[in-house]
Amino acid sequence: MAELLIVYHSRTGGSHQMAEAARAGAAEEITTHLLTADETTPEDLLAADGYLFCGPENLAALSGAMKEFFDRCYYPVLSRLNGRPYAQMICAGSDGENAARQLARIAQGWRLKAVQDPLIVCTHAQTPEDILADKVIPEADLQLCRELGQAIGAGLVMGMF
Repeated sequence: MAELLIVYHSRTGGSHQMAEAARAGAAEEITTHLLTADETTPEDLLAADGYLFCGPENLAALSGAMKEFFDRCYYPVLSRLNGRPYAQMICAGSDGENAARQLARIAQGWRLKAVQDPLIVCTHAQTPEDILADKVIPEADLQLCRELGQAIGAGLVMGMF
């Protein structure tokens, strides 16, 4: 049976809410594992058939914890994930585009196959207080996350990817 791995990092809760919503959608279709970036191992990556990466934009870049996950796991799985599908979600304070580009370049190095454009949820947090505050992702955005999880899960089950 196919398995989906969702890897996330969240400092203020936004990415965590997004990852949980995607897990809820995916779990309707497929066996789904939700792990933080800190706890994910190369073995977890090798055991999965597809991936959903979710992290925050920090200072116009992918968060350090997500980058560390990729740094730590990159070489142990290099050339062993080729062609597997992935999607990504970014919780951004501004536009999230650079974080999405960084993640896509890493995934390209692993030869993963993007199955959807990045889903970027913008919180518009621009002041130090707003940036550091706990986030509450609007239901409409969480529904998009659920739909993304469900879609990648269904695609894996049907062998579309």
